[in-house]
Amino acid sequence: MLAKGQTVIQLFEQLAPKHYAMADDKIGLQLGSLQKDITKVLVALDVTDAVVDEAISTGANLIIAHHAIIFRPLAHLQTDTPAGRLYEKCIKHDIAVYIAHTNLDVAEGGVNDLLADQLGLTELTHLEDVHTEKLQKLVVFVPETHHQQVLDALFKAGAGGIGQYSSCSFNIPGTGTFLPQEGAIPFIGEVGKLERVQEVRVETIVTAGVQRRAVQAMLKAHPYEEVAYDLYPMDLKGRVFGLGRVGKLPAAMTLRELTEHAKAVFDVPTVRVVGDLSRPIRKVAVLGGSGGRYMRHAMFAGADVLVTGDIDYHTAHDALAAGLAILDVGHNVEKVMKRGVADYLAAQLAKTDTQVLASAIDTEPFQFI
Repeated sequence: MLAKGQTVIQLFEQLAPKHYAMADDKIGLQLGSLQKDITKVLVALDVTDAVVDEAISTGANLIIAHHAIIFRPLAHLQTDTPAGRLYEKCIKHDIAVYIAHTNLDVAEGGVNDLLADQLGLTELTHLEDVHTEKLQKLVVFVPETHHQQVLDALFKAGAGGIGQYSSCSFNIPGTGTFLPQEGAIPFIGEVGKLERVQEVRVETIVTAGVQRRAVQAMLKAHPYEEVAYDLYPMDLKGRVFGLGRVGKLPAAMTLRELTEHAKAVFDVPTVRVVGDLSRPIRKVAVLGGSGGRYMRHAMFAGADVLVTGDIDYHTAHDALAAGLAILDVGHNVEKVMKRGVADYLAAQLAKTDTQVLASAIDTEPFQFI
């Protein structure tokens, strides 16, 4: 059985929810429709002609990419322009394009965690905190006979997480009353007769990301025709998510050694380096994409070096004067997300016939001579 497009994206957004994205970021479905069966998903860094040709040749009808195919509002759609021809090719071959950018940067297991893992960093923290989970308390009244069934459904849907603990709840027995009116089809009792039922008041925590899924699971598992439940906002804050990562190398390296290490693990031919190549490096800040404006964040975090891409000339001078080393490994190292996202989605879709492929196309626009 093939997975529907909406199902694929719902599973993906458990990794990188849209609300993680920075303001005005161009994310989500940008082209095509998700109201169809998905034969294959192609995970790509960029959406280029070569990538779309790869999707056509492999039979993929959904591309999940990191960089937007439509970055600015369209004033017109002319198919005799390079961009217009690209959109036309996707539409003609019924290929949908979904973008996950800064939400995938922020996500645990996303771009920046993958980059940190490649470098072998440990004891990770965020370079900048950007999102704190909002928590709500979900309260539902369940007949004793279905108490465990509803609890299991809530926990399976992701409710009950507090810090490093899961399946957290509080359960209070009591007596529920109700009087079924004309037209009701009660699970317990009779129309026109007041009923008293031994019930359990279940209290648990839900995050914004799982609230809808948890409520739907609870309603499906609950036996009552009309379910009594409440959602209360909480001042208690949930997990914090952020851009970039700061961590430690297993053992100190010189800046020259770290440069060679980065070239090897990121599969890049050259690296632009700022700083004394003989200086020892132990604490590393890493940020996929253009990280120049996070130079001060790296210094504040106590990093010896910032590993990122697209560093401009003046930022390099500022870092040199401030004593912060920089490795500009290029924007294209974010290609690490192709295999990371493909592996995640393949595991999520394992019980379906939908396949997931990591794009084999190198979208690096620069040649190194």
